[in-house]
Formats: sequence, structure tokens, C-alpha cells
Amino acid sequence: SPSNTSRRKLSVDEMYLSDTGGQYLDGTTDITRTVHWGTPTPLQKEAYTRVLMGNIDLSRLVFPPNTAGRTVESFARRALWDVGLNYGHGTGHGIGNFLSVHEWPVGFQSNNVPLAAGMFTSIEPGYYRDGEFGIRIEDIALVVEAQTKKPFLTFEVVSLVPYDRNLIDVSLLSREQIQYLNAYYETIRARVGPELQRQQLEEEYRWLQRSTEP
Repeated sequence: SPSNTSRRKLSVDEMYLSDTGGQYLDGTTDITRTVHWGTPTPLQKEAYTRVLMGNIDLSRLVFPPNTAGRTVESFARRALWDVGLNYGHGTGHGIGNFLSVHEWPVGFQSNNVPLAAGMFTSIEPGYYRDGEFGIRIEDIALVVEAQTKKPFLTFEVVSLVPYDRNLIDVSLLSREQIQYLNAYYETIRARVGPELQRQQLEEEYRWLQRSTEP
């Protein structure tokens, strides 16, 4: 958190990382989005896109029951590893309900229990350059049964906040990643849009429509 000596005004020429959430009677939220209000550098844009690719690759993964989180964690890092980048924190953690936001034993570390349907975990790859910028994209995901012939599992992302289009280099995304992103945006529109209209938040509704265009 900023102190009296470190606080300063934000600039449109830099990235802004917001890690936020809240605790409610029916659950706990934890979400991170990174934005840039100006013109990002090529490195910032590529790094952000590769973090997003990792988020998508893990979120859409289909895996057998009793799979340990540490077994699939590298899917969130692969797009960064492809160009020699990495991040130095865990890829996700369990989500408490009126307890700790970071709740053991669910997650992607070596001491976490195997993933099972009904578990909530964060998925939060990132990339950081000391003194320059930081990127993290964090969603909450529910472990659910996959639509496969034999019992397998996958994730259903329940966080419904668009990513920053200004930072995405679409040319780096695969066809499958683009399809996933478009489907995610359709879900956001369908679930969040009507609520914004019900509350007569027209400016916010227009922002949502712009931010979730295919």
C-alpha cells in the first residue's frame, strides 16, 4: 500500500495492477486485472498477452480426477517459458468463505491436495520487471466435471471482468485461445450486462459492451 512518502499520481504512460476483492455472506472474491491507459511498449504488450495465454491455457485444461495442481501448473507458465520469461510466485490458491482469502489445502503447490469437483481456486500467472512494471491476471475458477465420455475435470471461471484489450496482441493467440476468449466475453455480457441495465448504469453498460467485443 502507498505511504505518505511513496504515494504519487498515476500516469497514463504506465501499467496499473489492481488486486482486489471482498467477503460477502455467500462467498469471497479475489481478482486481479492489469491495465494501461496509454500506449504500452512492445515488451509490455507481449508480456501481458503471454500472461493471458497462460491464464487461458490452464483455465481451459481438461485433466483426470485426482490430478495434483502442481502437475498442471506449468500450463500457466508455458507461453512465458517459450520466450525465456517466468514469474516467482504461486499460480493459484484456494478461496475461503468468510475465512482466509488464501485458503489451504487447495491450489497448485507441492503440498496441496489433488483437485476435485467443487473446489475453488485462483488462477493467477504474472510477469514482473523490478522498477518498471508488473502484470498479473487473476481469476477465480471452480473445478467442475468436463464434458467428456469418461470422468474428467476442468475449470469454470466464475470471475466476470474483461481483460484490457489495449494490452492484448491478438496475433500471438491461437485459434483455440481466441475462441475461449470470445466465449468468456459472451458469458460476461449475458450475466453482467442485464444487471447493469437493471441498475440503470448505462455508462458502465456501454463500457462493458465495448470491452467484450469479439
